[in-house]
Amino acid sequence: MTELLNKIGQQAKAASQVLAQLSTTTKNQVLRAMADALINKTPEILAANQEDLADTTGLADKFIDRLTLTADRLAGIADGVRKVADLPEPIGNVERGWTTESGLQISQKRVPLGVVGIIYEARPNVTVDSAALCFKSGNAVILRGGKEALQTNIKMAAVLRAVLAEFDLPQDAVQMITETSHELAQQFMRLNQYVDVLIPRGSSRLIQTVVQNATVPVIETGAGNCHIYVDETANLHMAEDIIVNAKTQRPSVCNATEKLLVNAAIAPEFLPQVAQALADEHVEIRGDEQTCQILGDQAKPAQKADWDTEYNDYIIAIKVVNTLEEAIDHINQHNTKHSEAIITTNYEHSQQFTQQIDAACVYVNASTRFTDGFEFGFGAEIGISTQKLHARGPMGLKELTTTKYVILGQGQIRE
Repeated sequence: MTELLNKIGQQAKAASQVLAQLSTTTKNQVLRAMADALINKTPEILAANQEDLADTTGLADKFIDRLTLTADRLAGIADGVRKVADLPEPIGNVERGWTTESGLQISQKRVPLGVVGIIYEARPNVTVDSAALCFKSGNAVILRGGKEALQTNIKMAAVLRAVLAEFDLPQDAVQMITETSHELAQQFMRLNQYVDVLIPRGSSRLIQTVVQNATVPVIETGAGNCHIYVDETANLHMAEDIIVNAKTQRPSVCNATEKLLVNAAIAPEFLPQVAQALADEHVEIRGDEQTCQILGDQAKPAQKADWDTEYNDYIIAIKVVNTLEEAIDHINQHNTKHSEAIITTNYEHSQQFTQQIDAACVYVNASTRFTDGFEFGFGAEIGISTQKLHARGPMGLKELTTTKYVILGQGQIRE
């Protein structure tokens, strides 16, 4: 297995050196051809996806939803590739420049990371999104998806590689690891000689496994135990609409809201209102003691573990709090640094919330579902970073680059 990974790593490193020199025009032509090829190969890709869907024993509905491709979903993925082509070129941009006292002309230029490794689960869209973003940013990519989507991932990677070959570019700019053993995954996490950064996408278990075992630098992404706090000054109709959207619009994703905090001053009025709206969408409510007192049979008692659980399902836990400060403390204690929201008409409260909440994205009067590269105008995303170094929040092209300093002299020597 080590020999196989070393070969993949060597091929990716060699391909990355070619990609780093490509013109913007070439990259965009290739990306648009990739999008066209995905559409042209729709029947074959969907057939491969059906092979994966033929054995979903033991998988929860939320994972089957992520795994399933349709013609419309594939068209959306292809459209995302075209949007990446339309994005401004990140490579070669000069971030800043200056002349030193010794006459050296220094510029800081944006360059590719090199080789990016992606470890992910039953999300075949990640295969294409990652390949497109890495290609546009001049990086080779090594993909290791979950066994549940193996046939779909292999087919989509093959389509992209065929397009690279048509343009006389190294197919190894996009490589798929088809061996899904945990042993090989562990070795991949330690492929420092060839992989410049590793990005896990999936469950909190997967992300923590990578963080704890990798020696390759990791950008931590994904897990979303997201909260909405309804302030005592909130517009309750607005709050209801936002909560229902954030919980039910697509509950299986990381930016769906999992917890609701409600100020005690409005809880007797608001909780029955929002509970009915959630019940209409078949959402199970788990509440603290005060919530259960107000809602009665509409809520089940929450357990200690509920406050730290990312459900990815039609479940929400509700807690009544007495103050904004209590809400902030609870969120910072239990969140995963992803996306948090306050519903309020009080400007001072909104400012305190945005300043004190420790998360990549903090919303005022909006759904957490907007934490997404497309919605932020990035064209696509490689994931949602929940760490604080280099990249935070939705990761687009710029987050897949680094910088180098270029120094021009005229014979200067240091004394």
